[in-house]
Amino acid sequence: MNRATLLPLTRIALSLSILFLVASSATATETSVVVEGQYVMADGDTLAIAEDKVLHRAQRKAVEEAGIYLESTFHDYESVYNGKSTQVSSLEIRTLAAAITRTDVLESRRSFEHDRPVFTIRIRAVVNLDHLQEAVRRWRSEEQLAAHFRQLQKENAQLKAQLRETHTPPSGVRTLAIEPPGRTGPQGQARHLLETALHSHNLRQKIDLTSQAATLDPQFVDPLIVRGQTYLKMVSLAYSNKSRPSEYSEYIDCARMDFDRALLLDAINPWALLGQGDVSTWLNQPEVAESAYTQALEIDPFFDIARQRLIRVMTTRARKLISTKQWGPAMTTLNRILNSSVSESWTPSQKEAYLLRGELHQKLNQSTQAIDDLSVVIDIDSTNVQALLMRGKLYQEQLQGRLAKEDFEQACILGAPAACEQLP
Repeated sequence: MNRATLLPLTRIALSLSILFLVASSATATETSVVVEGQYVMADGDTLAIAEDKVLHRAQRKAVEEAGIYLESTFHDYESVYNGKSTQVSSLEIRTLAAAITRTDVLESRRSFEHDRPVFTIRIRAVVNLDHLQEAVRRWRSEEQLAAHFRQLQKENAQLKAQLRETHTPPSGVRTLAIEPPGRTGPQGQARHLLETALHSHNLRQKIDLTSQAATLDPQFVDPLIVRGQTYLKMVSLAYSNKSRPSEYSEYIDCARMDFDRALLLDAINPWALLGQGDVSTWLNQPEVAESAYTQALEIDPFFDIARQRLIRVMTTRARKLISTKQWGPAMTTLNRILNSSVSESWTPSQKEAYLLRGELHQKLNQSTQAIDDLSVVIDIDSTNVQALLMRGKLYQEQLQGRLAKEDFEQACILGAPAACEQLP
């Protein structure tokens, strides 16, 4: 079996800064531009997907040609899986679509290049510069939060030494007096405190700094999200050290209040919804967590962290349903994960769900479907002993001795005695 491979097709770095070319006499915030976009269809694309992607590329070009210059990176990848190619585009300035208030398609045509369909579209787009400025502000805020999230993920080993400190109540009231140079007003100070918190590796200090920022600017959502993430990091740290739930339940409650308050300020903030889903996961409320992650993805379909969380929480839910022999609900949950219209690049993240569905098909005497799912797992991970054993037994039941022997031999080499016993 061949593993899926991910081949970088192109990597185009666009270094940009914001530049608004508006005449001094102009008062309108909208401008109209005519642009052309092009997209080469990948093997995994449907016609609808390809047409949607070429339109998005033309809209992005319209925003750039309107005089907007942004700092961002645009990546194109081609994923090759089972002999089929799929293009994956990661557009970090995707929120700029909010800047386009109207799109008229002037021309649409198709051609072929090296036996692959090429879609070309010509549009007239109306770009609202005020909306764009707000989109840029939101994008930068989300990038900052994403960087902080990644930082938290890498700090676990370093932070274990701080666990004792988290259990020791502070003596007296601690106040961090930081004078942000060159910034005046509570909003500027709040942003400086947040930046300081993002670069701090001390959990207590993060909470102190974000609390001060939230007090200085009560309408500023980011300190609440960062503080909520930090509380959840303390929960994770305590859990990894086998602390009792009563020792970290207060942190969960604090995080919940932060994310709830953030959503009151900004009901469509995907990071606040992500936090709400994480809190619900800790509270063992998978349905609520699933709803929060789904809402975050509806707002931002490219919010990869939310999709990872959604796959994980639904897979865990399906596993519990299987353990209680609730086959129907378990199959419904797994089908919702695996039949969703997401890029094939997500298949490796769905490996456990495929394995569970293969096991469930086996229990329901659906051998062909079970073999299909187990084959996906083995294509992703050729060393998965459980999948090799299960598929080998299914091949054996179907009297496909050669295929069964290959699976048992591979599992035996990997150290599975049960597989070795099946060999002559």
